[in-house]
Amino acid sequence: MLEQTSSASNLGFWEKQRQKIAFYLEDIETPLGKTLNLTLTGIILISLASFIAQTYPLSPSVRSRLEGLDFMILISFTLEYILRFWAAENKKKFVLNPLSLIDLFIILQGYLRFLNISYLRIFRWFRVLRLIRFIDVKISIFRIQTEDGMILARIIFTLLTIIFIFSGLIYQVEHPVNPEIFKTFLDAVYFSVVTMTTVGFGDVTPLSEMGRFLTILMILTGIALIPWQLGDLIKQLVKTANHIDTICVGCGWSVHDKDAHFCKRCGTPLNPSKLKGF
Repeated sequence: MLEQTSSASNLGFWEKQRQKIAFYLEDIETPLGKTLNLTLTGIILISLASFIAQTYPLSPSVRSRLEGLDFMILISFTLEYILRFWAAENKKKFVLNPLSLIDLFIILQGYLRFLNISYLRIFRWFRVLRLIRFIDVKISIFRIQTEDGMILARIIFTLLTIIFIFSGLIYQVEHPVNPEIFKTFLDAVYFSVVTMTTVGFGDVTPLSEMGRFLTILMILTGIALIPWQLGDLIKQLVKTANHIDTICVGCGWSVHDKDAHFCKRCGTPLNPSKLKGF
């Protein structure tokens, strides 16, 4: 009986720890949760900065230190994934979640590149996709609370992510065959921005077949994505023109329709005398 009680107590303890870890891995309100997620975001940004730095001429000792830093970051990504898997209530749902699949893909690619399979290095630029999980942290840090601001933040993040990925890919495939034109990551960024905006100065051109294929993808992405994203922003601006700014005492939501008498989130009555137009 005592053994059963002790076993149940241990199970209860670990269940509480699991729930606590699961909460803080997603929380951005409490100091601990915000610090944890901000730290993870910082680690991702450091890893991206390391990749970019390695495209520039560096001494062997500095390059070796950056590679060591990459390995340490990869270990931290692995531990984070294991921790998220353990803390997940539904393991199958967690594994099949798109964000988890991105994490797993990046982790596996990180270990497989030590096999000296050259084409695998292309996929390291997809590590920026890990920031999707932490975009709410950035919104919280910059205190973006309006729908306009959130949509604009997501649009900027999407555009920067796509530019970063395409720049990394084009650098990876073109630098070995065209090192005079694609010397550094910044050269690749310049080419990506010019291509995606369909300006096409023609001063930088890819030589490899893969580079040309990526250029086609960039042009198609620019034509399809940029007008679509700007269209969403314009729709939101038009929509908010019919809104008023008042804070609900029930939930704190601040954007309501002009003729609203109750909060659209929690149903708390609004005080029309305190409504202020934008």
